[in-house]
Amino acid sequence: MSHSLKRVALVTGANKGIGFETALQLAREGYTVLLGARNTSRGQAAAEKVAAEGGDAQFLALDVTDRETILVTAQYIEANFGKLDVLINNAGIGSPSDSSVGKADLSEVRSVFEANFFGALAVTQAMLPLLRKASSARIVNVSSGLGSLARHSDPDWEFGAIQMIGYNGAKAALNMATVLLAKELHATNIKVNSVAPGFTATDLNGGGPGAQTATEAAQVSVMAALLPDDGPTGGFIGQSADEPW
Repeated sequence: MSHSLKRVALVTGANKGIGFETALQLAREGYTVLLGARNTSRGQAAAEKVAAEGGDAQFLALDVTDRETILVTAQYIEANFGKLDVLINNAGIGSPSDSSVGKADLSEVRSVFEANFFGALAVTQAMLPLLRKASSARIVNVSSGLGSLARHSDPDWEFGAIQMIGYNGAKAALNMATVLLAKELHATNIKVNSVAPGFTATDLNGGGPGAQTATEAAQVSVMAALLPDDGPTGGFIGQSADEPW
């Protein structure tokens, strides 16, 4: 199939929160946006909201913990567009049983890793052949300051008391994948970066004083997706400055 003339972006976990706002903002930039989500009704409603604004949006049934849905998504993109310009690995979960190293429920830690790390890894591997076919592609891994070893090593860090070994550990692993994949793809047209949206009012954390909106949080993912060809790769990008690893 001939490649789509429009730029195509896949956003996982795009039915709500930061993922939805990322999809909406990319649609405003002229992308054909594929909203991946495991909840069909919410995913379709999200795509309709983007389309109602004039965006080119489609819902795709994608559960990052279900390899079959990942492969079907890759096959759909190949058949309909021939390539993928942007992959936003946004999907993620939290767990009330995720806690400190000494107290966390191991089964819940595994579940968090399955969605937040292994899911992103599986989607990335499946989409790489399509990203290689784009003239200039971007992979954006939505991480967190909670995945920063440097931040947690600072006794005065304001979020240092959040000691969720599942969530924090999975984001740290995602950061490692970013660094290694950027090195692996250094001679290609693909840039790979982690982003840290910052403390945001979402269903994942319930929000709170000082929390930014999902619209604000999505801006760093969009910025990384729109990096010019001379932009950075293998970085950890925050809202106003690079994050420490």
